[in-house]
Parts: sequence; structure tokens; C-alpha cells
Amino acid sequence: MSMKIYNTLTGKKEAFVPLEQGKVKMYVCGPTVYNLIHIGNARPMIVFDTVRRYMEHKGLEVNYVSNFTDVDDKIIKKAVEEGVDSSVISERYIAECKKDMSAMNVKPATTHPLATREIGGMLEMIKTLIDKGHAYAAQDGTVYFRTRSFKEYGKLSHKNLDDLRGGNRSLLVSGEDQKEDALDFVLWKPKKEGEPYWESPWCQGRPGWHIECSVMSKKYLGEEIDIHAGGEDLVFPHHENEIAQSEAANDKIFARYWMHNAFLNIDNRKMSKSLGNFFTVRDIGEKYDLQILRFFMLSAHYRSPLNFSAELMEAAKNGYERIVTCVDNLKYLEARAGGGGMTGAEAALLNEAEGFTDKFDEAMDDDFNTADAISAIFELVKFANTHAGEQSSKEFLEKLKNQIVLLSDICGLIVDKEEEGLDADVERLIGERQEAKKAKNFARADEIRDELLARGIALKDTREGVKIVRL
Repeated sequence: MSMKIYNTLTGKKEAFVPLEQGKVKMYVCGPTVYNLIHIGNARPMIVFDTVRRYMEHKGLEVNYVSNFTDVDDKIIKKAVEEGVDSSVISERYIAECKKDMSAMNVKPATTHPLATREIGGMLEMIKTLIDKGHAYAAQDGTVYFRTRSFKEYGKLSHKNLDDLRGGNRSLLVSGEDQKEDALDFVLWKPKKEGEPYWESPWCQGRPGWHIECSVMSKKYLGEEIDIHAGGEDLVFPHHENEIAQSEAANDKIFARYWMHNAFLNIDNRKMSKSLGNFFTVRDIGEKYDLQILRFFMLSAHYRSPLNFSAELMEAAKNGYERIVTCVDNLKYLEARAGGGGMTGAEAALLNEAEGFTDKFDEAMDDDFNTADAISAIFELVKFANTHAGEQSSKEFLEKLKNQIVLLSDICGLIVDKEEEGLDADVERLIGERQEAKKAKNFARADEIRDELLARGIALKDTREGVKIVRL
């Protein structure tokens, strides 16, 4: 099965064919850095990091660019409140964002460009648009894009220009006064008192929001790219405006595939500070390992709305720990396995286990269906729990473990907890308990069991041997 992607531009799934064989150019809109990132920001980070990981697993070389918007009204407002330069705010929260991304096991982008370092490219693109008649400067120095000059405007969001003009003001592109047309949007705006600004041919000022991604994508990926991605709230006007700017300036198709993740709700309501249901990633990290947040985000298809609640996070915690526990058990058994080779029966079992990898690949090839991919991992875990025991060979146990770890790693899930592995003292106690049971010293076996429970480790005796459960 070839890899298929749902393309927002066409409204259907399409076979993914990169512009250059074996290579992928991918741009993902990043956060505006004026505060700690919230869990809504986390969803596209996790989703598109997983897309990247799967593509790399399939042997594709992914040039992954994700920006930080480091000049914005909200950044400036916070800087004024604190009495510092706006760069102090943006640098602080870029660093904090990178900490959260690391905790969620989101890989650093190939490039993380900053808007303030790309002003020259923005001025160049704006001048090109003016020279081609797609933009104009107003008397106060504000530069606007002539929306109607780009005949395909609305092709991504499937909105009709006349309908937008006709009174649905909630859809109008925001801007300033002096426009030729109400739908025109800002490319460059004059400075205000106390704001950062840059020199331009039109006025001292700063760029509009939309122009930055067009310029940074072109600089780091080229005029044509394979995938442009972000949250569905960016389809209009941000991504629609990016297409208009880029294609009007470059006379080439901007992006071949447009991917958008659905909204994240809190307790079935839109996340909002006023409703008291606003959570940062750092808030969640105080209660849970952020691997559990990642597992939760991948438990639904990225195009499906996702509801966040305490109950669903607990379910995600249980699901994630089920995989970790299985890997722990396989490592425990592997460490005690004899030196004999793998049997024919075990080889047949491993061949059967490959079917779960096939299921995983089928799910991911079908528009990155992580929900079904994780179900395939669970089936493999159940298979391992059923067939791995104290009589299993080291090779069989190692291969099963590696298969689970590999599929989990493609999803960015760390399930081989080396840093949290069983320390030497715990290993000794488990061995001592086994010996006490063999000697029918059940009182001592129970004492050890209770000591391990106090350390957050439960032991379960099954027909296949001892199973370790982290509490």
C-alpha cells in the first residue's frame, strides 16, 4: 500500500509522491512565543513529528522546518507589562517551548527559523508583490496584498470571495484602514510607539503575520514544497494568505499537500482561560509524564476532534504503562534466559508477530492513522504477554522486545525506560523472592513483595512466569 495523505486542498486522500524522489520538504507552522505553550499547541507538534518519524522510518529524508513567531502584538504587550525588550520575552519562551518539546519527545526541526531574523527576505517578497501589481502601499506606509488579484484565492478554505465580501464579517481578513478592498490583508505595518521596528522602503514598521511563513518556507525549503501543515484554525486566513502571497510572488504552486489537525477541546468545551479550562503543557507535566500526553494525542486520528479530560488522561496512562510494563517484563526474562538458540516454534511465533507490524504500517500508510497503529502495538503486547515466559530463549525475547520498542519509537513513545529500569537492588530482591518461593519460605516472599510494592513495583505470578507491573 502506498502512503496516502488527506489533502485539505483537494478534500480527499491522495497517494503521496514527493517532488524529489526519496526526499520530503515539510513546513509546519510553529507557536507565537509569548507564554508557555498550551496543550492545543502540543497537538500539531506531536502529530506532525510522528508524520516525520514515520516517513524517516520508511527511508525518506525529511527536511522539516517549523518557525517561531517572535514578533507579535501579544509578545509586545507582555514586554511592555514587564518593562523589557520584546526579544527578552520571545527568547525566554522559545527556550521554555524547547524544554516542553523535548519532554514530549518531539524532535528538533531541521531548522527553527525566527521571524525577526528573516525581515530582509520579507521586504524582498513584498517588493516583488508590489512590482507585480499584487500589493500596494497606502499613504501611511501600510502595505496590503490585493486579494482579488490572485484569482485562486479561497482554493484551500473553499471560501468564495463574494460571499466573504457579502457580510460575513467574521471571515474577513483583518487589516488596517485605507484598503482598496475590504478583503485586502496587511503585509507590512507602520510602527507604534514603543514597538520594535525595522526600516523599509514604505515606513519604519514590522511585517504582518502571514508573510513570515511564505518567506521562511521559501528560504529553507524552496519555492515549491511537499507538505505544509498546522492546526485547522490556520486554514483561513493564515494558510490561504500564504498561498496567495507565495504563488503570486513565485508563479509556482506553493505546497502540494496541506495537512491540518483538528481542534482539541477540554471536557467537551473549547479551551479558554475565561472558562477556567486552559492548560499549559507544563501544567500537565506536573501530574503526568509527558509521554502520556503524547500517547493521548495519538490515541485519536489527527483529523478527528479530540477531547481532553482527567478520565481520558488516566486511560492514556494505563495504556502507555501497559506497553512499558510488557517491555520491562521482556527485559527481565531476557536477562535470565539461558544461552540456547531460538526454537522452530519460536521462529514461527516471530513470523506471526510480523503481522502486527504489517497492521501498524497499513494504519500509518492510511493518512497516519495513529489510533489504529497503537491498536496494532497493543495486539503485539498481548501476543508477547501470552507467548513469552521463563522458558523462552534470549533471542526470541530480544526480538519481541525490539519489535515493540521500534513501533513505539516510530510514534515517538519511549517505552524502553532505561533511565527508570530496575536497579540492582530491585533485581536482587526479585531474585531473592523467587528463591524464597522455591524454598517454600512464603513469609519472606511476602515481605519482599511488600517492599517492592512500597517502591511502586508489583509482581504477578502467571503460568508464563513472573510479570512486573509498575504502579
